[in-house]
Amino acid sequence: MTRHPHRATATAAFRPWTTSRRELGEGLRHTGGRLVTVDILDGTLTALDPAAPGDGTVLLRLDVPLGAVAPLAGTPGHWLAAAGTGAAVLAPDGGLTWLARPGDTDPVPSRVNDGCCDPAGRFWFGTMAYGPERGLGRLHRVGHDGSVTTVLDGLTIPNGPAFTADGTVMYLADSAEGRIDRFRVDPGGGLHDRTAHITFAPGTGSPDGMTVDDDGRLWVAVWGAGAVHRYTRDGALDAVLPLPAVQPASPALVDGTLFVATATIGLDLPPDADADGARPDGGFGHDGRVLAADVGTSAPPAHAAVLHPGAPGVPPTSAARQSAGRTHGEAP
Repeated sequence: MTRHPHRATATAAFRPWTTSRRELGEGLRHTGGRLVTVDILDGTLTALDPAAPGDGTVLLRLDVPLGAVAPLAGTPGHWLAAAGTGAAVLAPDGGLTWLARPGDTDPVPSRVNDGCCDPAGRFWFGTMAYGPERGLGRLHRVGHDGSVTTVLDGLTIPNGPAFTADGTVMYLADSAEGRIDRFRVDPGGGLHDRTAHITFAPGTGSPDGMTVDDDGRLWVAVWGAGAVHRYTRDGALDAVLPLPAVQPASPALVDGTLFVATATIGLDLPPDADADGARPDGGFGHDGRVLAADVGTSAPPAHAAVLHPGAPGVPPTSAARQSAGRTHGEAP
């Protein structure tokens, strides 16, 4: 179904939560009482305090792109990550144990993009071409044994995914195609009944990162349109929240506050922008920063990744602590 992005407007006073700017801020997740976010092209993982503004602490810095992370259940200090051209377990010292690098077989240079865990602790992530080639993006799933399966191809820029609280529905955006698809997810992680849930008219922005709130509504960062959209369960546009940044990439809801990671890539930021982000021309001023606004809505914490004992990268000492039922908010 087609939804026209400016049918409804909500008032939300966004404020900068960070002063530093990220080239490609993404993967904003609430886990273990913290917000974590990545700068994809810089390969950095940063932890922020959702209770107090600030630039936070850089936890890890990789020499490959870092698309998104999930805490590894039962293993403090470890993450399951979309990194480089595939998936890896990250140790606290930044060491990587590769699970698979499916992007290595792509016909053009590629990298990871966004990703997250479903309620069962399976990690889903996308890969995409660096260049303008269409249809070479794919969606992959990391199983509990550490195996990586390509579950969907023919995409261009996969973003998300996002899952309902019971894990039976997955939303997946293809930013380049201006579309968000809806899938039914079976208990084994299979995808069924793909439908075009939301489409964007040309020139109205591109759907990017997403999250599902406690009421089952879908919140979508709309790249290029400087807004976050909120949709009801049936895909009807419920609200448009304008932002003081043109490239929002990833939303997160924490205790009634909406946080949004944004990006500077491709923008010509003036060198005379002041410390508050205002520009002499009166234009957008907080590109690349994490922004926040009070919206009175929350979402569950991000799910942790569950890898069975013996899977690559799982420390032996974590075996006794790890269980499939322990998937919420376990942050290193």
